[in-house]
Amino acid sequence: MTIIFAILLFSLLIFVHELGHFLAAKASGVKVNEFSMFMGPVIWKKQGKETLYSLRCIPIGGFCAMEGEDEDTDNPRSFQKAAWWKRLIILVAGAAMNFIVGFILFAVIFMPQDEISVPVISYFEAGSAVCGEGGLQVGDEILEVDGEKVYVANDVSMLLYLNESNETHDLVVRRNGETVELNDFRMEKRTFNNEESPRYGFTFKEIEPTFWQRLGFTWDNTIDNIRNVRLSLQMLFTGKAGLKDMSGPVGIVDTMSTVANASPTATAALMNMLMFGAIIAVNLAVMNLLPLPALDGGRVFCLLVTTVIQKITKKKINPKYEGYIHAVGMILLLVLMAVIMFKDIFVIFRR
Repeated sequence: MTIIFAILLFSLLIFVHELGHFLAAKASGVKVNEFSMFMGPVIWKKQGKETLYSLRCIPIGGFCAMEGEDEDTDNPRSFQKAAWWKRLIILVAGAAMNFIVGFILFAVIFMPQDEISVPVISYFEAGSAVCGEGGLQVGDEILEVDGEKVYVANDVSMLLYLNESNETHDLVVRRNGETVELNDFRMEKRTFNNEESPRYGFTFKEIEPTFWQRLGFTWDNTIDNIRNVRLSLQMLFTGKAGLKDMSGPVGIVDTMSTVANASPTATAALMNMLMFGAIIAVNLAVMNLLPLPALDGGRVFCLLVTTVIQKITKKKINPKYEGYIHAVGMILLLVLMAVIMFKDIFVIFRR
């Protein structure tokens, strides 16, 4: 069931992404030659008034093929002949749709909740090293940890963990309506009640949210996941994370299956899988806008650069050269996906 759910999830995310491009292209008057789900040989197709709708056999990816997207053409409704701002909207529409789906999935998870945790300290355990004069106090709302904004309560432990090698941390809290900075503050962990794992020894407040607080909590979780993508990329570039920490569809499905099987009820399993879906949707939205060849972000970058060059030189750049760049980028991207997939399979079979 987890595998079926994962296939449906990835199919949904691909569909809405390409649908974003398709709807934006149609609204901009750009001709769409083919709208396809998945890649590879065609297993079903239907010719519309001007667009061929198809379903292909390899359940990875999909595309919205627009007239004149990667080649020059005389068709006045081609992608290249559309105003630059229309092309920009078309290119970012796919990621925007993924972001919207992520927000909706988070709403499905959080809007029905009777209680939510907020980053306001409600209690300290006896012996906690982080409370008292010059430290944290009951009622403090933690706003920032080491320069990073706290969107939801879980951010505090996550941000402290990312900088766990530091002996001290910089905290910003709201106390009695005023902003208080705790610079170079030692966040010492201790064991409580004969537990093995050390903790900071404080508890966050649980509230019964209003409709608008639930909506705000949903939005904060969505934005928080955008920030988490940036933090993950930082870890890759700084060497704190590597290929072994990356997962593709196989690894994601395996993790989803593990979490679902560990859930106490079928409803809890469904909510956990929807949480994965929301996180993946937001991740896809952000990653797709990175300025890398073959991704929408790479196309946006090329669009902005070529538009500026054309404004300065008054000369049009042949789109086939951009097409070559994205073709090479696609090959490299597929190679990376294959390496990650085989790594995930190797990890699963090695257990």
